[in-house]
Amino acid sequence: MNYAAIRGCDIANGEGVRVSLFVSGCTHHCKGCFNPEQWDFAYGDPFTEETEAEIARLLAPSHIAGLSILGGEPMEPENQRVLVPFLRRLRDRFGESKNVWVYTGCVIEDLQGSGATGRWHTGDTDEFLSLVDVLVDGPFVEELKDISLRFRGSSNQRIIDLKRRSAGRK
Repeated sequence: MNYAAIRGCDIANGEGVRVSLFVSGCTHHCKGCFNPEQWDFAYGDPFTEETEAEIARLLAPSHIAGLSILGGEPMEPENQRVLVPFLRRLRDRFGESKNVWVYTGCVIEDLQGSGATGRWHTGDTDEFLSLVDVLVDGPFVEELKDISLRFRGSSNQRIIDLKRRSAGRK
């Protein structure tokens, strides 16, 4: 997996001060995407042990609320394969003290539950979602763009608290 950027002090992509990882590779190709260069899976730099160590270092301060993973598309099958072990190691290191937000152009129904079939739901998807606190789902739809929305670009996108959802609360 390649990544396009790491932001060590981001307040736009989730609650609190965050570290944001922008992965490369996306097949959605949403009209009006603000990161079209990240559609290319080869864009950016390889995600290495050194990259992971840098993200862990940036997450360490107590004022950092957590990690946001954006793209590109984190739920691309090849990205899931790399992100699952990475998130597992982050959870081992930080426990629940840092939350994880993931932005995806997929909808939760294609990733989880009885509708989870097809190319987006892989052998890694269930574990991936179990390691995520908040999922911002849905493709960016330029005709529904709304700059007044917090943490979303278009009104069709949802902010889903996966921890609350898995506990049986909505």
